[in-house]
Amino acid sequence: MPEVWFTLRWPDNREEKCYSPSSVIADYFSPGTTYPLADFSSRAETALTSASNRVQQKFGYPCSRALGQLSHLKTQIANFQDHDDPMVTCIDMGQ
Repeated sequence: MPEVWFTLRWPDNREEKCYSPSSVIADYFSPGTTYPLADFSSRAETALTSASNRVQQKFGYPCSRALGQLSHLKTQIANFQDHDDPMVTCIDMGQ
């Protein structure tokens, strides 16, 4: 189960490196693609929950790091709820 680091650009142009314990994240985000905030939020929830579930299937426990990353992303998302047309860009996806 290869871990993946992916970089996001938030609506304020700040870039952030994020973690997934599984390459399943690539099923939800593509480098160079910009997502409306609500769509990004939904994709992040599904992708990181799925990644955590894969860890649970393999090792018998959920991935607290993936769930922590999701929690952090939700906090960031909340910061941009009041912006006009907020967008999040996946800059890159590496290993």
